[in-house]
Amino acid sequence: MNWTRRDLALGLMAAALPFPAHAARLFDVRRFGARGDGRTLDTAAFNAAIAAAAGGGTVIVPPGRYLCFSIRLKSKVTLQLAKGAIIEAADPARHSGSYDLPESGVEQLYQDFGHSHWHNSLLWGDDVVEVAITGPGLIDGAGLTRNGPGARWKAQTGERPLSMQGMSQRQIDQLEPATAAMNGQGNKAIALKNGRDIVLSGFTMRQCGHFAILATGTRHLAIPDLTIDTDRDGIDLDCVRDVVVERCRVNTPNDDAIVVKSSYALGHAVAAENIVIRHCAVSGFDLGTLLDGTRRTTQAFAPDRDRVTGRIKLGTESNGGYRNVLIEDCSFTHCRGLALETVDGGVMEQIVARRLTMTDVTTAPLFLRLGDRRRGPAGTGIGAIRDVTIEDVTATGIDHRYPAALAGLPGHPIEHVTLRNIALTYRGGGTPADAARRPEEHASAYPEPSMFGTLPAWGLWLRHARDITIDGMRLATATPDARPRFLADDVDRVSVHDSPL
Repeated sequence: MNWTRRDLALGLMAAALPFPAHAARLFDVRRFGARGDGRTLDTAAFNAAIAAAAGGGTVIVPPGRYLCFSIRLKSKVTLQLAKGAIIEAADPARHSGSYDLPESGVEQLYQDFGHSHWHNSLLWGDDVVEVAITGPGLIDGAGLTRNGPGARWKAQTGERPLSMQGMSQRQIDQLEPATAAMNGQGNKAIALKNGRDIVLSGFTMRQCGHFAILATGTRHLAIPDLTIDTDRDGIDLDCVRDVVVERCRVNTPNDDAIVVKSSYALGHAVAAENIVIRHCAVSGFDLGTLLDGTRRTTQAFAPDRDRVTGRIKLGTESNGGYRNVLIEDCSFTHCRGLALETVDGGVMEQIVARRLTMTDVTTAPLFLRLGDRRRGPAGTGIGAIRDVTIEDVTATGIDHRYPAALAGLPGHPIEHVTLRNIALTYRGGGTPADAARRPEEHASAYPEPSMFGTLPAWGLWLRHARDITIDGMRLATATPDARPRFLADDVDRVSVHDSPL
């Protein structure tokens, strides 16, 4: 189809551009040489169109399949994907070209390669402002890799989940290749470093490498109405501020769906704060089956050898901490539950999670963990979790091994947590031997609900906590369970109301 300028203008008005001023200057990628035939590399045409639009313009992507390596975003440019427009990540093993090299001189001590580089992506932008990617098109990460080296931090006690302890070095090397092997590869679909006033809206993403979206240090970011079905992380918000993610569907059986982090990727500790995640649906269906509508559940385990992931999480990278985060009106299906974790010295405070529904929960429905990994520079201390409210949560089909859990450290309790109007139904099946277990502290271990093994209570387990309010909690099992429904160890001041514990 050959779009006229009138067609483009009408399409833009219908799309309600987030930056209307960009509509005054329109740039069709086909006018810059893009073929959209799925065979010709269109990278140069995209970058030329974006460069022409820089400072205030909209780049139109008409229907077609556009094979590309790295596309470089510029300030005050909207990339508008028409219905039927597909930007496909080229594969360096099959196509003549490569992705932009990862930045040199980046310190990768305290977070892995994927978190520490942005240019090795399908679409990337450094310090860009007033940028949007919108429209009903598709970003297909077919040529991206999901792999990348781990952190160079060598304490290693908390580098990987305990569930990976039985893996051979060869198996780990397959997931974490050497840094040199990443040159020319792309392992992110969209990567943003710093920048502000950015909108990602309306499109679909498929199989997008290590990260579908990585935003680091970005401010005033809006992510509405995306559908993501990918092979590792979905939306990663690292060291960000003033962000809204809403009405997104994110399927990630092998890693986290929507995750907030506060790593050392920018070279110093930065809090993630003022974040809203609402009206989103996360899941761990088999890869690709959210998009095709079959929603299959044949995959049992993620690459970390724990059950499929697909959740909303704060953590694991947590140097800067988290402040003022709201998670509301979200659903979790066939995935791990809500996880709130700080293990690298950051403080987590003023967190609210409410009106959540969970079905077929593959580990714990609620998991709060204050740990002592301290992956950071000398002087990194133990953080804190405080002022957390979780209310109006219903979860069914929960793995019997993992109750809702709040686990602090000796001398460092999780404090001021309210659990209100919570209804949890577990599968049941715990044994007297399970009830007798006394879990190790695992202070420096990577935080996961499975880190303590099967827990000695089936409904709610508290350890090293203070000032906990439980109001209107209902716990049930589908089959009998020999463990107590509730256990508290080193817990000071628990207030229980209307909760038969």
